[in-house]
Amino acid sequence: MTPDDRALVDRFLDMMAAEAGSSRHTLSAYRNDLERAAASVASLGGASANDLSRLGTQWAELAPSTVARRSAALRRFFGFLVDDGLRNDDPSAALPRPRLERPLPRILEKDEVERMFEAAEDRAASGELASVRNLALLELLYGSGLRASELVGLPRGAVRPGQPFLMVRGKGSKERLVPISSRAQEAVAKWIEVEPGSTPWLFPSGKAHLSRVRLFQIVRAMAADAGITPERVSPHVLRHAFATHLLSGGADLRVLQSLLGHADIATTQIYTHVDSARLVELVNSRHPLATRTR
Repeated sequence: MTPDDRALVDRFLDMMAAEAGSSRHTLSAYRNDLERAAASVASLGGASANDLSRLGTQWAELAPSTVARRSAALRRFFGFLVDDGLRNDDPSAALPRPRLERPLPRILEKDEVERMFEAAEDRAASGELASVRNLALLELLYGSGLRASELVGLPRGAVRPGQPFLMVRGKGSKERLVPISSRAQEAVAKWIEVEPGSTPWLFPSGKAHLSRVRLFQIVRAMAADAGITPERVSPHVLRHAFATHLLSGGADLRVLQSLLGHADIATTQIYTHVDSARLVELVNSRHPLATRTR
């Protein structure tokens, strides 16, 4: 990458951090994609439509998701150059736009989630420290739809008695209010009673908080306790279950978007497809005509 291109990329990323509130992970991903593109053109900032068209040819063997991500990074970069008066034209129309089929998220049925709770409650009744903590984790994952990173990073005072919501810092350091059920409040209160409280984290581990990897392991162990194949369950699967079960219960899509912290409602709309897919499956398996033969 030329010094001029590097200066433009740095300026672009500064804008993304300041105006869009992009996280360090997002900024790193943008930088990586822009540096890869710069390695294939003489000047990234001065690239023509023909230069970008040749990039699409070079990316022919890449996965459609990778091509889509790199194209999106370049489109945003060139849009920034035009907006800041650093270019008079935007050549990004020459970039490929692969058609992506979004996979439907894996979900659990309501009775499977209930089995996980029953097993977790039975273990927590013993008063064992880890079991009490695990029940609180499960209540927050399924009851509030938190991301794994949001859950493990909760401060000790996040859940307050009598306050039916908590403040969560999500992607891009954006904050949102998340409702918390009375069941989850009770489970967290019991956890705080037995946890020594020597760190500022609600779910401590050593000198820091519980890691996402450890949370993943805990959730899979709870699934196994409930007789569910562990490979089917993860913290994100429980978040999907939260969203899907709320939607099937009549929740408004905009409300669901707010609860999940999605910047774009198109991300939330995937759950309407999940619900439709389940309805089709139900019709095909349970409808009186499903087993009729000629």
